[in-house]
Amino acid sequence: MSEPNQSARVILITGANGGLGRAIAQSFLAESPSNLVFMGVRHHAENAQALAAQHPRQAQCLALEVTEPESWQAAVATIIAQHGRLDVLVNNAGFHHDGLLATMPLDQWRKVLAANLDSVYYGCQAALKPMISQRFGRLINVASLSALLVPAGQANYAAAKAGVVALTKSLAKEVARLGITVNAVCPGFIDTGALANLADEERRQAEMRVPMRRFGRPEEVAVAVRFLACAEASYITGCALKIDGGIY
Repeated sequence: MSEPNQSARVILITGANGGLGRAIAQSFLAESPSNLVFMGVRHHAENAQALAAQHPRQAQCLALEVTEPESWQAAVATIIAQHGRLDVLVNNAGFHHDGLLATMPLDQWRKVLAANLDSVYYGCQAALKPMISQRFGRLINVASLSALLVPAGQANYAAAKAGVVALTKSLAKEVARLGITVNAVCPGFIDTGALANLADEERRQAEMRVPMRRFGRPEEVAVAVRFLACAEASYITGCALKIDGGIY
């Protein structure tokens, strides 16, 4: 299969129920009425379902447990059965559960690594089979500024996201000759539900750490993801693009 028309692509986005995933999905939906967007969700899918209802011809939710390789294989098989190809995978699902390493329970460590790092391995591996056959694909992994500028109390999350960056760079070299690019984005403070519980003073102090003196908007990350997925970005691979307002 040849490179798809830029205005007609099949896209899978994980973690699409959250603020960032939803913004990424909306960005691809707005890019072209021919884009077909699958939103991989597990629990709490109401936001993704509402977005799919607004775009019934372009978007749909897809049951996907990102920590289970069998679920990935089934999800990709569903997409291929419907459309015959998968052009873009955005690995956005993940969460953090912070704590000091000295007292961190093993389960807390393992769950964060499974959700943030293992899921990317499973997703990339599942998506590569059709992309290699197509000789075209775009893999975009959502890492974090914590992978580059590591805070205390996030040993599990920072390790997982640093692993995502390393996985991205290594895989990019493996598939560079196959028409497949692999890139990561590393968002800093982005104004989503993940920061909703910050007290006013905590938010003010966090904003003061940002040279732009504000948090980023989900749409500002989404446009970077959409750019890395476009045909014109075909010579960009193995990069980890920080989106942080100048912190690092």
